[in-house]
Amino acid sequence: MKQIKSLDKINNFFFIGVAGTGMSALAQFLSGTGKHVSGSDRYFIENQYNETKEKLEAENIKCFSQNGEGITSNIELVIVSTAIEDTVPEVQKAKELGITIIKRSDLLALIAASKRTIAVGGTSGKSTTGGMLFQILETAGYDPGIISGAGLVSIINEGKIGNAKVGTGDWLIIEADESDGSIVKYKPEIGLLLNIDKDHQEIDELIEIFTTFKENTKGAFVVNRSNKLSATLSSNIENDFSSNEKEAGYKATNLVQNGMNISFNINNIPFNLKTIGKHNMENALAATAVANSIGISLELCAKGLEQYDGIYRRHQLLGIKNGITVLDDYAHNPAKCAASIMACQPIAPKVIAWFQPHGYGPTRFLRNDFVAEIAAALRPQDEIWMSEIFYAGGTAVKDISANDLINDIKALGKNAFFVEDRNNLLTNLSTHFTNDCVLLLMGARDPGLEIFSKNLYQQL
Repeated sequence: MKQIKSLDKINNFFFIGVAGTGMSALAQFLSGTGKHVSGSDRYFIENQYNETKEKLEAENIKCFSQNGEGITSNIELVIVSTAIEDTVPEVQKAKELGITIIKRSDLLALIAASKRTIAVGGTSGKSTTGGMLFQILETAGYDPGIISGAGLVSIINEGKIGNAKVGTGDWLIIEADESDGSIVKYKPEIGLLLNIDKDHQEIDELIEIFTTFKENTKGAFVVNRSNKLSATLSSNIENDFSSNEKEAGYKATNLVQNGMNISFNINNIPFNLKTIGKHNMENALAATAVANSIGISLELCAKGLEQYDGIYRRHQLLGIKNGITVLDDYAHNPAKCAASIMACQPIAPKVIAWFQPHGYGPTRFLRNDFVAEIAAALRPQDEIWMSEIFYAGGTAVKDISANDLINDIKALGKNAFFVEDRNNLLTNLSTHFTNDCVLLLMGARDPGLEIFSKNLYQQL
């Protein structure tokens, strides 16, 4: 297969697994630049409605079932996600026809190389910070592009999937993912490092990956100095930001949370956002540090963030019933779960958090971290509930249960409960609700979580 150095002369693209968040974003972006794009997905079943398929086809992306029919001799480049195996019919057919096949991350690297790219890295907060930065640049008239790992509510409200927009300006915002190591493929004009916490890899591996990210960044490398590990990769204190007492060019102070809103100052300029939690102050601070470094005033950054509508399934308010505020959140690693719980605590006297871990390997790897971080976040009156680990198939060794985590948290004197089948959650919760509490639903990767959360709210 020939090596692809530029997309300029390629016009026909095919995505295998196009319904995935990362893949659909790239497909929409390329279609938005005038390329011919098609794709297939195992979730596209004939005569069965699929919302993602409908929205992709509205962007002129022709969708097929995953049976090989979409691969024809006029396809010039096939893109696969990491989840696609060689046994998939499209892969086999593309090989038979001699069509070049590349990974999603390689395509993103090619797109990023064609623009003035800001790459957002870190183990938590990438989608949110990218969305905030996009909103600031839009407000400032830069008309940026974005390729995100999650849907921006402002774009979803236009009837789209929400995770991509082309823009007519020079700047492109991308997420640089460390979980599969693909972050090392990007050579952005600006690199942003939000944090380094144990997640998919051990800390020493993460440090190595993010060091390469820093070395590959052609211009400013902006670092969160409040995070102990990311601070070790700082190259210029004036570019950096901090939400504690550490010295940095950009400092956030005076955080106040009032219900579902936060306010704070950045270098003495007031900021107000329709979101919650200290972690979102840090995300806004990161976005502001980058935007200011390319010439957008702090005052204009504040104006942009006032208009920020959030990211899909990031503390998404499903509603309030009988004094119970129900929030749906994508938190799925120890640091994110703890931050999510703490962000809800100013809303009500009691937080009842539910979490569905995903993957037996990741849960086993992070067991002690989940226990320590969640237990530390809980107040005496708060509760953590878990249902069994989400299993997506494959050859995983099922030698750990979410109940193991619950028992560990219980042993630390916290209120912890296990309901194996999440469909029994509401029945078990009924006597634990108060007339002023938060029900926080957390989890990722499972495509059924969104419907589960909405149904649970309806049944309250």
